[in-house]
Amino acid sequence: MGYSVIIKHAEKIASSEVLKTNFEGLGYVCSDAIATAVYLACQLQKPILVEGPPGVGKTELAKITSEYLSAPLIRMQCYEGLDESKALYEWKYGKQLLYTQLLKDQLGDVMRGAKGLDESVDRLHQFGDIFYSEEFLESRPLLQALRAEDGAVLLIDEIDKSDQEFEAFLLELLSDYQVSVPEIGTVKAKSKPIVFLTSNNTRELGDALKRRCLHLYIDFPTPALEAKIIAQQVPDMGDNLRQQLVDFVNELRQMALKKVPAVSETIDWARALLLLNVEQLDRQWVSDTLNLLLKFQDDIEVVEPELNQLLSGLKK
Repeated sequence: MGYSVIIKHAEKIASSEVLKTNFEGLGYVCSDAIATAVYLACQLQKPILVEGPPGVGKTELAKITSEYLSAPLIRMQCYEGLDESKALYEWKYGKQLLYTQLLKDQLGDVMRGAKGLDESVDRLHQFGDIFYSEEFLESRPLLQALRAEDGAVLLIDEIDKSDQEFEAFLLELLSDYQVSVPEIGTVKAKSKPIVFLTSNNTRELGDALKRRCLHLYIDFPTPALEAKIIAQQVPDMGDNLRQQLVDFVNELRQMALKKVPAVSETIDWARALLLLNVEQLDRQWVSDTLNLLLKFQDDIEVVEPELNQLLSGLKK
């Protein structure tokens, strides 16, 4: 059992520099630390836990890795109450019921000649096992990733939203790339998936899970890196406006807001300003489009009185 995807595309992950350069070619601008973490996760065959505030590119990192390695992306969105039946497998109950009805007439033949209760139960047990076979098994994301013939990128998104019980359930998968299905047995990966777990830090994750993963924290980018991201995503924006936009957003992130602007929101704002033919930030344009950056009215009311001061520090 190995990483078929990695073996197949060994030249694509020859170094962290190669990863970084090619990720940028696909539109994902990242820091050296991010490229190094992905490189090591691939080479060491370990899951990678990506933590950080919402909107900094954690989920996109898994998506771009999938695209870059031409591997299928299998995504599992976590939520409170998530259990094995939604994450690993469940039985096709409708199909089981249909087959039961179709085979009902055959039950007499199965039981014919049985001597005593024990033999009757044994025959029924054999008959019942048919309905808990591969034919009636519905694979969910975790099992799909383990069964992918040529490997896959498995994204376990927002693991911090799941319960601690589910987190504990994941430990076998993350350490041995296998899971236990009581009716069938242990299912081992045909080819180890590349596993990304993301967390917005809404709760503290357990030490056991963290020990099984490489750790990467993605914070809001530096102004220089964010300017590079905007240039990549909104190439038609002028240098001066782009720098004003990045500096303004960076100032907002220093304020005590309920939710500071994420990178994704900065990109949306840049695209909106371009559509509006804005050449330079001024109070009117910022006030009219502030709702694209700030998602809470309370935050908008905090920022609006400070707009003149915030804008005065921008390079004209």
